[in-house]
Amino acid sequence: MDTEKENAIRKPRTVIVTGGSRGIGLTAAKQFQLLGDKVVITYHSTEPSQIDTTPPNGMEGLYDLKALRCDITSTQDIENLFNQTEAEFGTCDVLVLAAGINDDSLLIRMSEEKWSNVIDANLTSCYKATKRALPAMLKKRSGRIILISSAVAMTGNPGQTNYAATKAAMIGFGRSLAREVASRSITVNIITPGLVDTDMLSALTKEQLEVLSSKVPMSRVGTKEEIAAAICFLASDEASYITGSVLAVDGGLGMGH
Repeated sequence: MDTEKENAIRKPRTVIVTGGSRGIGLTAAKQFQLLGDKVVITYHSTEPSQIDTTPPNGMEGLYDLKALRCDITSTQDIENLFNQTEAEFGTCDVLVLAAGINDDSLLIRMSEEKWSNVIDANLTSCYKATKRALPAMLKKRSGRIILISSAVAMTGNPGQTNYAATKAAMIGFGRSLAREVASRSITVNIITPGLVDTDMLSALTKEQLEVLSSKVPMSRVGTKEEIAAAICFLASDEASYITGSVLAVDGGLGMGH
C-alpha cells in the first residue's frame, strides 16, 4: 500500500516533538508530517524564520508543521505548549522528547551551573513534558512516548559526565514509566543514537571526526534520517507490543549495551 493510501485510511495523530526545530527532532517531525500527522515542534534559540515548516514539494495536502516557542525547562512554557496544541489539533498521541543540550567540561573544572543547566534541559524537561501529556493518554488508553537518549549513556565519554548522566537517567526514567502505563496501552521506549550528523558534530575538525568514526564498527557517522526512521517505527501500530526497550541506532558503537 502506498503512503498516500495509507494516510487516507489512518486517522492523523497529534504529534509533539520537543527540540524539533533542527537535527534529529526536525527530521523526525518531517517524517511524521509525510505520514499525514498533525505535528507540533518546539524551538527556543532558533529563529522561527529558519525553520522549514512547509510540506515537501508535491505534498501540499499535508499539514504544515506548527512551530511553538518553548523553554523546555519552564513548567509554564510546557503548559502553554500543550494548551495550544490541544486547542488546535487535540490531545497528544505521540510525544517525542528530542530536546537537549551539551555543555562539556572535565568534572574537576565543571561548574555547578554547567551541571544544573544540562540536567534541567535534558532530564527534568522530560519529566515536565511527559507528566503533562500523560492524563489525556491514560484517558484514551493509548499513546506513544519516545525518549532520545545517547550511546554515551552506556559507553561514557570524558568531559561529558553531566550529559552522559542525563542520557543514562532517561533510560531508567523511560523503563520505570513503561511499567507504570503499560496496562493502558501506552508504550514508552528509548532510542540511543551514536555519532549522528547533527550540529553537535559540526564543531569537530575533519581529523577529529575521522578518529571518532574509526571507533564505530560501521566506520561512518549515522544520518538524521536513520534515527527518524526508528522514531517513527516505535510510534507506529507495528510497535504496539514494544515498550521499555532501548533501541541502539549507533552503527554498532554500543553493541547493544
